[in-house]
Amino acid sequence: MVNPEGKRSGSREQILVIAPGLAVALAAVAVSLLLHSLVPMLPAMTIAVVLGIAAVNLPGTSTLCQGPCRAGLNFAGKHFMRAGIVFLGLKLSLGDIMDLGWLSVGLVVAVVLLSFAGTLVLGKLFKLEGDTPLLIATGFSICGASAIGAMAAVKGTKHEDTVLPVALVTLCGTLAIGILPLLMNPLGLSPLEFGQWVGAGVHDVGQVVATAQTAGAVALSAAVVVKLTRVVLLAPIVGVAGAIERKRQARALELQRAGNVETATSTRFPPVIPMFVVGFLLMAALRTTGWLPESGIEAGALAQDIALGAALFGLGSSVRVRDLLNTGARATVMALCSWLLIGTLAFGAVHLMNI
Repeated sequence: MVNPEGKRSGSREQILVIAPGLAVALAAVAVSLLLHSLVPMLPAMTIAVVLGIAAVNLPGTSTLCQGPCRAGLNFAGKHFMRAGIVFLGLKLSLGDIMDLGWLSVGLVVAVVLLSFAGTLVLGKLFKLEGDTPLLIATGFSICGASAIGAMAAVKGTKHEDTVLPVALVTLCGTLAIGILPLLMNPLGLSPLEFGQWVGAGVHDVGQVVATAQTAGAVALSAAVVVKLTRVVLLAPIVGVAGAIERKRQARALELQRAGNVETATSTRFPPVIPMFVVGFLLMAALRTTGWLPESGIEAGALAQDIALGAALFGLGSSVRVRDLLNTGARATVMALCSWLLIGTLAFGAVHLMNI
């Protein structure tokens, strides 16, 4: 028989193991939100990643990140990311998206699909290994680190293999904040067109807001609606990837049965759509009904910031700059090419939207 007291004791031990890392991650979120409130141009999620990278690379805090805080930081990077994706659904109102019109929605979908496929091709051209091209394609084309976390779940990607894609999506999104506003006037874009371009071409929601707000309220509103149209595609793309992964594992299972029954029976299939993505869809449906009061929406936004901020700090704290420079050069060049591709596709879509 299982001793209930032993279970409780084990749970307490697990909590004690992850508590230091979680406390550090939540403290980093508080600092990130404070800095964002003081300098709105800096997205809180980007600050959280940078703080994590700094923490693991500075001599004084590196030992803590690699030692007593590691378990909690890994826990935050995985489980808080999933919680943040659920709360992300509260940002979606399908009514706002449909107000764009079928042509605009179709063009945004085309940008996502073409950039996703194009980034996968770039990954093969640059000979990136494992799930890295798929994760980069998902993060760049849909919604940054949140999409990377969702795709990693259905693919069964190891936590450490998500670190590089998250670092790259943060890098390119940060570049967008500084570079795209400088291109608005040379490209002859109106505030509306600039907002549409930013929404269609920048990766993370926070990065979209930080970039678009430089051109005023019209640009910001347009950017957010277009961006959230891309976010809606998270569920179907992850669902397709989950179905393909199950089919691949089923084929492998048949081969295992032919030679090793014991190995075959131990195979676990990933869900077609993870439960946290189902939660994301339910939250979006709840927001669309209009039943949720504004205070509930604001509380959900804060919960999302806390969860995603802690997750991104945890992931950032796994990025060793020396290792990144040694192993991530090709991936960085590939990501920059993907960023250029997405920006070009988005610019073309905006032109077609406003003919």
